Amino acid sequence: MAQSTAETLREMYAALMEAYGPQAWWPGETPTEVVIGAILTQNTSWKNVERAIARLRSAGALDWGRLRDLPAEEVAELIRPAGYFNVKARRLKNFVAWLFAEAGGDLAGLADRDVGSLRESLLSISGVGRETADAILLYALGKTTFVVDAYTARVAKRHRLIDVEAGYDELKELFEGALPADAAMFNEYHALIVEVGKRHCKPRAQCAGCPLERFPHAESGDEL
Repeated sequence: MAQSTAETLREMYAALMEAYGPQAWWPGETPTEVVIGAILTQNTSWKNVERAIARLRSAGALDWGRLRDLPAEEVAELIRPAGYFNVKARRLKNFVAWLFAEAGGDLAGLADRDVGSLRESLLSISGVGRETADAILLYALGKTTFVVDAYTARVAKRHRLIDVEAGYDELKELFEGALPADAAMFNEYHALIVEVGKRHCKPRAQCAGCPLERFPHAESGDEL
């Protein structure tokens, strides 16, 4: 009997965990850093985000009240290493305005909110897309939502778990429908996918030695 997609995804998780172990994601010391990092990491490397966060920390600006009161131009200068700094400063300011309107500037005030309505509200913020919203929900607020990124799409499509034309929502539904509703597991699974993506499931596949090599997949060297 053919194995179900849900069974395959669970077995892939076990294989990745055995190969790499717990990843202890997201790379941020506090929920505030996680949110800021999720916004700044768009279209740049995490190293650049770390430099921007370090500059915010030195300026005492890893604080929602401080970020609210700082002019956008000053925020932009502080986050310059993250690239697209003027655009990202506006996005940060948009998030801060939303946070004060929704929870008085306190992330803890969002803890009891339903994940569906909270996600919808986050997506109403100019500059916050689906991946950013889900990263904030999962990594900063511990909500049960699966984060989809380029690595997730590449792994799922190369292993023929979903159509190559599938978009963000379909990929999210694939993982959430197959796995237990467990924020800690979603956290680890996404981090493990990022790790295997960096090592093997690159734009040009390098399947030899991959922990997922035994699962049906496209040919090594395939581009996606």
